[in-house]
Order: sequence, then structure tokens, then C-alpha cells
Amino acid sequence: MAYPSSSSSQPLANPVSIISSHFCAPYPIDLAIIRNVLTISDGSFVVTDINGNIVFKVKGAFLSVHDRRLLLDGAGNPIVTLKQKLMSAHDRWQVFKGDSTDSSDLLFSAKRSSMFQLKTKLDVFLANNTKEEVCDFKVKGSWLKRSCVVYAGESSTIVAQMHKKHTVESILIGKDKFMVTVYPNIDYAFVVALIVILDGINKEDSSGSGGDFDFLGGIN
Repeated sequence: MAYPSSSSSQPLANPVSIISSHFCAPYPIDLAIIRNVLTISDGSFVVTDINGNIVFKVKGAFLSVHDRRLLLDGAGNPIVTLKQKLMSAHDRWQVFKGDSTDSSDLLFSAKRSSMFQLKTKLDVFLANNTKEEVCDFKVKGSWLKRSCVVYAGESSTIVAQMHKKHTVESILIGKDKFMVTVYPNIDYAFVVALIVILDGINKEDSSGSGGDFDFLGGIN
């Protein structure tokens, strides 16, 4: 996948490790996100590399009081726990190390840029950014079209972008598959966690709160 020609979108020189340096590579990473898997072994959706090998799995307790999801590696080991914060006007999600939900294990949080919006806009704050005056990362685009871009802070520096992928499998079986390209030196587990959050907000919106996040593929 070609990089944008803008000089501000050149890959970052130093690794940006949010979850673990293990998930930072000196080259771009292309991942396929396959939703609606609905098997006990694979969880609600899986993430594969370009060769079809499972890199991550996502499982969650969707019938609990609040949405809580677990991002696992291909072997089933917990990487982070994603939890929707109750009574949050901007649909804030918090992400913790491993299977913890203790505040001391908080890695980052993400929330909508505004309560009401027609396009996808998320502000992401690392745990040490307690004042939250400026976000550390921002997600913009259209979840409906599976066309979102992750930026570093308020800059125009792109760190990842996603796009829809139509396959015979997705048409015949109904699986929802799209791709994400993570730029060099960016923690790709972190980017996948952001997609899980987008999916979580989107699921909630499909029940009628509207906007670009509609889960069923139409604007409410």
C-alpha cells in the first residue's frame, strides 16, 4: 500500500510502543480484520496477517452491564482488556494491561471528540496524559465505509489507516472483512485495540443513537 506523498505523513523514526515494543516493526504491517466469526474458539472477530495466520482474537462479554472485551494473541494469551466506562457522555473506553481492569494498569483511553457527530472522530489519551488538554492520537474518517485514519496527536502524521475489502467469502458467508495498514514503528496491537473500540461504539449506535457508526451498514 502506498504511503501518502505529504512529508508530514512519513513514517515515524522511533518506535511508538503503547502496549508492547513486541508489536512494533520497522516496516508496514498489513492486517485483515474479520468480524462476525462467532465461533467459540476464535471469538467475535479475528485479525490475521496477509498470509491468513491469526495474529489476534477478540472476545467479549456482550451481555454484561457494560461492554468489556479482551484482545488475545494468536495463542489465546490476553494482551489488553477493553472496558466501556459507564455513564460516559462521549462513549469513553479504557484499555488495561492483560486481563486487568485496575486503574494502575491503565494504558490509554479513547472517546468521541463530541457527543453528536456524523463522521468517525475519536480522541485517544495515554494514561500519563491526565489533563487531556491535547490528545495523543486521533481517529478520523468513516466507520461506515471502513475508511478511517489514525493520526499522531493533532498533527497530520498518519500512523495507520483502514479500508474495506470485499471478498467472495464476505459476500457469500456474510463475514465483514476489512484491512488496516499500520505504518513502521507503530504498535500494531494498539491500532487493533482502537478498531475494537470503534466496533464497540458502533455496536451501541446500531440500537438507534445514529451517525456514521451504524453496525448494520446504514446511517441511522
